Amino acid sequence: MEKIYTGKTKDVYKLDNGNVMLKFKDDCTGKDGVFDPGENSVGLTIDGIGKANLQTSVYYFEMLKAAGVKTHYVSADIDNATMEVLPATVFGHGLEVICRLVATGSFIRRYGEYMEDGTPIDGGYVECTFKNDAKGDPLVTSEGLAVLGIMTPEMFESMKEQTLKITKVVADDLKTIGLDLWDIKFEFGYNNDEVILIDEIASGNMRVYKGDKIVDPVELTKLILNR
Repeated sequence: MEKIYTGKTKDVYKLDNGNVMLKFKDDCTGKDGVFDPGENSVGLTIDGIGKANLQTSVYYFEMLKAAGVKTHYVSADIDNATMEVLPATVFGHGLEVICRLVATGSFIRRYGEYMEDGTPIDGGYVECTFKNDAKGDPLVTSEGLAVLGIMTPEMFESMKEQTLKITKVVADDLKTIGLDLWDIKFEFGYNNDEVILIDEIASGNMRVYKGDKIVDPVELTKLILNR
C-alpha cells in the first residue's frame, strides 16, 4: 500500500478501492512523559494504546451512525489496529477542533486570569487550531478560516454544530459509567463538499475524569468497552 501521510498517532495509506486505511500507533500526545491531549507533540508511548484508541473509535463511530451522524468510518480490523475510511480532504494543512466542557489545559494556560481551572463551560465551547507543530498549533477563528479561503462560514457552522452534537453523544455515554468528559479533540474534512467527522474518536484525544482523578487512555478504553 502507498503511504500518503505519517501522523503523530497514526499512519495513512491509500487502498486500491479508493478508500483510505488508518494504521493506529502506540504514541500519545503529551509532555515530559505525561499524557495530555492538548499538547501538539508526541510525549510518550503507551503499549497497546493504538489498538485501544481504535476500539474506542469504532465504538463511538457505530454509535454516531445509529444516531444519524455521518462520518468517514467504513470498517475496522482490531487485531491489526487498522481502520478503513472514506476519502476526505482536510481543511488547509490540517485543522483540529476542540470542544471544551470544562476549562483546563491550554485553555487555562491562555485565559487563566479570567477563569479558574476546572470551571464548567455551559453549553460547551468550540475552538479550532491549525495542525502546525513549529508554530504551536495556533488558534484560528471562523472569520480567519474564511479570509484564508480554507472554509466557508456555512462549513464552519456545520462543523461546529456537529462537534457539539458528537461531544454530547460521547459525554452522555461516559456519564452512564460515572465518568465526566472535560474536553475532546476532533478532526473534520469534506467529502463531495459535505463536512464530515474524520480521523478518530479515541481515548487519547479526550480528557476524562472519574471524581477528581483523570483517567489514563488505556484505562478509559477498558471502562468504555468492558461494562
